[in-house]
Amino acid sequence: MVITSKNRKTSLGGYGNTQYYYAITYIAITFVVLLILNIYCSNASQKLFYQSKEASMLEKCHMAADEISQLEVMNTSTIAGVISQMDSTTSSRLIVTDHTGLALYDSQETATGRYVLFPEVLQAMKGYNVFSGNFHNGAVNSRAAAPVVYYGSIIGCVYVTEYDPSQGILIRSLQNNILQITLILEIIVTVFSLAFAATFSRRLKRIMTSMRIIQEGDYSHKVNIGGNDELTLLGNEFNDLTERLQTSEQKRHRFISDASHELKTPLASIKLLTDSILQNDMDLETIREFVGDIGNEAERLNRMTEKMLSLTKIDGVQNEESEIIYMTPTVERVVRMLTPLAGQQNVTIQTDLTGDCPVLILEDDLYQVVFNLMENGIKYNIPGGTLKISLTRQEDNALLQVSDSGMGIPEDAIGHLFERFYRVDKARSRATGGSGLGLAIVRAIVQRNRGDIQVSSQEGKGTVFTVTFPVFDTEVDK
Repeated sequence: MVITSKNRKTSLGGYGNTQYYYAITYIAITFVVLLILNIYCSNASQKLFYQSKEASMLEKCHMAADEISQLEVMNTSTIAGVISQMDSTTSSRLIVTDHTGLALYDSQETATGRYVLFPEVLQAMKGYNVFSGNFHNGAVNSRAAAPVVYYGSIIGCVYVTEYDPSQGILIRSLQNNILQITLILEIIVTVFSLAFAATFSRRLKRIMTSMRIIQEGDYSHKVNIGGNDELTLLGNEFNDLTERLQTSEQKRHRFISDASHELKTPLASIKLLTDSILQNDMDLETIREFVGDIGNEAERLNRMTEKMLSLTKIDGVQNEESEIIYMTPTVERVVRMLTPLAGQQNVTIQTDLTGDCPVLILEDDLYQVVFNLMENGIKYNIPGGTLKISLTRQEDNALLQVSDSGMGIPEDAIGHLFERFYRVDKARSRATGGSGLGLAIVRAIVQRNRGDIQVSSQEGKGTVFTVTFPVFDTEVDK
């Protein structure tokens, strides 16, 4: 027993760990998503800076190229004169080349008279506007080049470079802000995920603990989940299930107790009779009388076990195929079967079957319902009484009524009439061979076939059983 309990606790811990596994997985996924967003935002902001820088530097290149293209002679002095008048072109470095790539002017005076064959210069000599840049060591390095065109011919190019630490600081600051926001969001997601996992795990453990308590036999236990979500619904369904289990367990105990009590009586009678035969010297006639009593008790015991088996069979049947039938042939067959018994009890059977209509039911089920109701109506009738069976239709329902003129049923007993082993008059029930199971069988069959059964009775005037089934009308092709 101790080992079993330990295993259960380990199982509960496993459920809690599962929630944390889910939380960690969720945290990892959100981390990856936020990381991707971080990279995207950083690249997008950097791209925006580059686009702004590209427009600014190409504008400077075009302004310088337009001014230089108007010169009659391109040399270092003339180009320097033009550049000195253009304040907007102040940059880290500006180089002007001729059509061969020879530097005619260099603001840093290091490349003048040399060939400047930078990739941007080569592209500009082909007539393209070129820009390139990179972010390195906290600064933005930008390069731009534009051709110098004179009457449709490329006569040189303007090459501009800028080293801008201020924009590098701005980009770095923006990236740091994005990173900080990402980390804060991830921390928030982590805290909420772990808190949710802990709450979910704690509520789930309540259900698992309750299941363990129910498994140990305490069907009165209820679980209180709280909240208004799927776990709350699960907890409510669990409580409904425990209530049904508790009801079923109570019925089972009551059934076992009642069955044991009912079976004990005929068995005790058989034992008493056999002991009397064995322990006493009896004549043959007395022995025959005792053996006959033993046979009657055995027959009673046989009927009781058959009805108990019938109840077990009914409880176990699931979705058995039904058939569309009219009830009249079955009722007439039962009447023929019970007419001898009615004759013995001096009871007159009257039938009114003109209101018959089709129903969806197993014929064997209908036979058992009609037989049990009519048999009770005969056995508990008065000598010279009547038993009436009628079939009528009320809108979409077919009604089977079995009424007798017998002793009736006390009002306080009607609510218990369909309980197993319940008998209104136990002494008379035993005398007539009743077991208290017939009406329980009838109700189980009726409910299984989507029907309903009601009873009304007055003491000294008789009892009326009304069985209702839905009508199953069929369309006839013309």
